[in-house]
Amino acid sequence: MKDDIWTRDEIESPCVKICVVHPESRLCTGCLRTMDEIGAWSKMTPEARRAVMAELPSRAGQLTKRRGGRAARLLR
Repeated sequence: MKDDIWTRDEIESPCVKICVVHPESRLCTGCLRTMDEIGAWSKMTPEARRAVMAELPSRAGQLTKRRGGRAARLLR
């Protein structure tokens, strides 16, 4: 099934519909954008969007895998 809601003529969003903000990096774990970038995306110029898209691959290393769930967080 095609998702027409996300279809536009401008540069596509990197959104993969896994919207979870990493607690330490403050990046969306799905698309790697900041909350400010996500909020401003629809108003960004194509050039600004391309700049964000070019930076996304380098952000993947900022996400650390969380282990231990709630118990591990309480030990911090």
